[in-house]
Amino acid sequence: APPEEVEDASEPTKRDRSHLENTLKLNEEKPADDVSGVLQRLRKIYHSSIKPLEHSYRYNELRQHEITDGEITSKPMVLFLGPWSVGKSSMINYLLGLDNTPYQLYTGAEPTTSEFTVIMHGPKLKTIEGIVMAADSARSFSPLEKFGQNFLEKLIGIEVPHKLLERVTFVDTPGIIENRKQQERGYPFNDVCQWFIDRADLIFVVFDPTKLDVGLELEMLFRQLKGRESQIRIILNKADSLATQELMRVYGALFWSLAPLINVTEPPRVYVSSFWPHDYHPETHRDLFLKEEISLLEDLNQVIENRMENKIAFIRQHAIRVRIHALLVDRYLQTYKDKMTFFSDGELVFRDIVEDPDRFYIFKSILAKTNVSKFDLPNREAYKDFFGINPITSFKLLSQQCSYMGGCFLEKIEKAITRELPDLLGSIGLGKKPNVLSCDVTGCGETPKNRYRKP
Repeated sequence: APPEEVEDASEPTKRDRSHLENTLKLNEEKPADDVSGVLQRLRKIYHSSIKPLEHSYRYNELRQHEITDGEITSKPMVLFLGPWSVGKSSMINYLLGLDNTPYQLYTGAEPTTSEFTVIMHGPKLKTIEGIVMAADSARSFSPLEKFGQNFLEKLIGIEVPHKLLERVTFVDTPGIIENRKQQERGYPFNDVCQWFIDRADLIFVVFDPTKLDVGLELEMLFRQLKGRESQIRIILNKADSLATQELMRVYGALFWSLAPLINVTEPPRVYVSSFWPHDYHPETHRDLFLKEEISLLEDLNQVIENRMENKIAFIRQHAIRVRIHALLVDRYLQTYKDKMTFFSDGELVFRDIVEDPDRFYIFKSILAKTNVSKFDLPNREAYKDFFGINPITSFKLLSQQCSYMGGCFLEKIEKAITRELPDLLGSIGLGKKPNVLSCDVTGCGETPKNRYRKP
């Protein structure tokens, strides 16, 4: 790139945005791949083969996770988490070019974002109140109503007519403030974070090199991210504010403080750069920062391109959990029926079973069934609570959940897991080679390690 002309010192130089447009393919006029047919088939499989069993055995009361149509058809979601004032909102402004527009997200040195802000596509710039978002069942945010009115006042939607948002939705979150009590927020902050974490396709955890205090709130957050390691990307932002040697020390310190919180064999990908529109500080590693930024954009692109595969895999994973739950409830019920005699007290009999399911081989008998992994079995304690609310006598055995026309619930969900969903996955992977990046286009020089999904 030619050296920048020296401008008036009061106005910082803006960075060239062409790499953003090239990497994210924002200027390509080709129609986005038509996924509506695949989504229709996915909805049909869900409604006919998975939902009946889910309802019949009240799976939602065990996991608090009901899949809405809005969720099946929603775009990939990118979630921004991290301490306050690390540049989460600035990064979103930069990616979408919102700076100096009426709709730029507020940024500043003090904690500025107190809301959960959902940035999505719309024909024109407009703001939507959280209460309206939750009331609209076509959107995927209606389940958020369960967190109460106080929370909905802290939820805001912004519609922006931007090419990138046709393919992805961003969520900006209030910064984590150490030593701030949860109660002060007036709504269950951790539960809300968990709801977004469970649904995010990519989770950016952003840090500022000048304040790396890992306290209790951050530890709590990483506990919530367990099991989502493949979606996490760590961002060391504002990297051009430090000299190289200092930056390397900070990079080491960041890993040192995060290591106990992320116990996986492969560390998450860390991106070191400055994600905002101003030019990099002189005498810093601008080439490195630019390469890092392009790698991050390619990561984002990969997620967008894999959205259907991830959606089908997500529904299939959900179906596996629903099936295991149904098999367990069926087994509890069968054991209860076997133990009951004319003279026994039903409640006492069932309390015995719930208190010590291992004595009756309830969980072991499920493992004996084909293709159930012991790592997928739910916590047995959860069933004490579950049956406290849902009496065992309110359920039917699986063998009774069959009809002449509709077939058996269990057979249908098994067919969905073993045949229908994998076939649907196969139909969209036509000749798509995973993990091939467009480095030849962007010249990023090396393939970033730790792709979105392991092959």
